[in-house]
Amino acid sequence: MSKETPGFEEKPDVPADGTPEETEAAASADKAEGAAPAGDATDVALLAQLDQARTALDERTVDLQRLQAEYQNYRRRVERDRVTVKEIAVASLLAELLPVLDDIGRARDHGELVGGFKSVAESMETVVAKMGLQQFGKEGEPFDPTIHEALMHSYAPDVTETTCVAILQPGYRIGERTIRPARVAVAEPQPGAAPAKAEESEDPDKSDKSEKDSE
Repeated sequence: MSKETPGFEEKPDVPADGTPEETEAAASADKAEGAAPAGDATDVALLAQLDQARTALDERTVDLQRLQAEYQNYRRRVERDRVTVKEIAVASLLAELLPVLDDIGRARDHGELVGGFKSVAESMETVVAKMGLQQFGKEGEPFDPTIHEALMHSYAPDVTETTCVAILQPGYRIGERTIRPARVAVAEPQPGAAPAKAEESEDPDKSDKSEKDSE
């Protein structure tokens, strides 16, 4: 075994063509190069997390918009149902009052609407009008099976289409909802009346033609 020489210290190998300062600089550069890949990996991880956060935000935004649209639709549906229920309730109430209104109308036609009864009748008519009740049905208007109910039928020479010639009971509606159709007597044109008119319209041409033939 060889003995170490007292006072001799081992020193790191130094390149033959470099000084100790150059060696330290090279070591520092090697450390910097080794640290660079670690920094890039950190940036990539942060970008990935940012993309995930943006994706999650977009999904939550879409969910919120969908919930808001559903809530708005729900509010509209509730409001529409509320209005419908109110109209049905009012229509049911007024339908029960129609016989009373018919009695008031007959009393007026016979001149019996006088005194206190007249005041009560007019007050009731005012109240039901404020609730949206409208009376319809007039003599001379064309017959419409959607709003008229024909109780009597006849023929008349002075009509060109099926016409209401008498109102037996007025009809009532609320808005577009018909509570009771108008009960009417209708008249139709006389059978064969239209062809007769057509022949009359053709007669002048025939007379002109006959006159030309005679000439």
